[in-house]
Order: sequence, then C-alpha cells, then structure tokens
Amino acid sequence: MTENILDNRPVSVDLQETENNRALISAIESDNADLVINHFPGVVKLQSPGRLVINRESVEAELGRTWETHEFQMAIITLSGNISEWDEDRIVISWGPRVEDEEDED
Repeated sequence: MTENILDNRPVSVDLQETENNRALISAIESDNADLVINHFPGVVKLQSPGRLVINRESVEAELGRTWETHEFQMAIITLSGNISEWDEDRIVISWGPRVEDEEDED
C-alpha cells in the first residue's frame, strides 16, 4: 500500500523563469504527460504525480545546443521529492529509491 502512495505522491520542481529555462520547461513538459505547470512572477512550478523526468536529448532539442545535466542546478529554486537518478543523460525526481533502468536489470 505504501508503494502505491509513493507512486502517485506529487513531486515538483520550481524553476527560475528565464529565456533559457523556457526551453528546459518545454522539454520537461514534452517528456512528462501528467505534468501540471503553474506560473508565478519569476517562477515556474512543475508538478507531476510520482516522478518527473528531465531528458538531456529533449532539452538539447528545445535549446538547439548541447546541454549538460549539471546545468539544471542553475535553474532550480527548490524541489519536492528525491533526486533518484542524475547522470549525463537524464534526471529523475521521485519519492522512491534510485530508479533502475531496464538495462540495469540484466
């Protein structure tokens, strides 16, 4: 039962609203079907049930340039959830433990 609660408990990240971050926000929106976006003065709150994924390739496609996941640190104001994965290809925010890739299960 606890696992189901964690699967659906909302995670969120608040980002500064800047020109570069608009592309980041758009990429996050395209990769997270259940994403809810709220705009406040200078801040954009992104909220998703269970987990939120930021894919490097999606951000690069929106920005039109190379993007490294460590750049995400410059955009974050605050987050709610755990950073369960952070590598050069994607960032995952969730309430559970580290998210394992299907490849890692072998």
